[in-house]
Amino acid sequence: MSDNERILLEKSKKGDVEAFEQLIESYQKKIFNIAFRMTGNYNDAGELTQEVLVRVFRSIKSFREEASLSTWIYRITTNTCLDELRKRKNKKVISLEEEIKTEDGELRRQIVDAAPSPEELAERNEIKRCVDAAVRQLPDEQRTMIILRDIQGFSYDEISRILKCPQGTVKSRISRARLALRDILKNSGELFNASFVK
Repeated sequence: MSDNERILLEKSKKGDVEAFEQLIESYQKKIFNIAFRMTGNYNDAGELTQEVLVRVFRSIKSFREEASLSTWIYRITTNTCLDELRKRKNKKVISLEEEIKTEDGELRRQIVDAAPSPEELAERNEIKRCVDAAVRQLPDEQRTMIILRDIQGFSYDEISRILKCPQGTVKSRISRARLALRDILKNSGELFNASFVK
């Protein structure tokens, strides 16, 4: 932890909202990305990000620095998302392909990249759609593992600290999650090779 981050943390523990906003700023994007991957919905991810920030602010006085600040924040993020997924088990899942409503009408989310041809872009979008759909079919624990390791790029050690479980357990759960994801992709009848799942 940098000296500046430590100063902001101490001020945040005393209830300084401005210091907290500065402290949490560098974590917000990853919090949102985890929430978006876990829920598959842009609006839900925004709401969950706000919920995480509120939980972190309310709990920061009790942060004992036994783990790094980032590990502690991402643990709260993961737990908040898992709580939400448990609540909505019997509710309708909204697709990543949902329309975004704006004042000018509806827009479809797209991957913005000027380099590839329209065909390549369509293929990428289709692969991404298939993988996202397959990830959403995984049980919550396996989905969490795939999102933290393969999508967000956390190390085994970081995941071990975020989820408070041994590194060996993390590795075996990731391995099982990848196999399950590969099986879903193979069984979905899609025309691409699922061997990219490490």
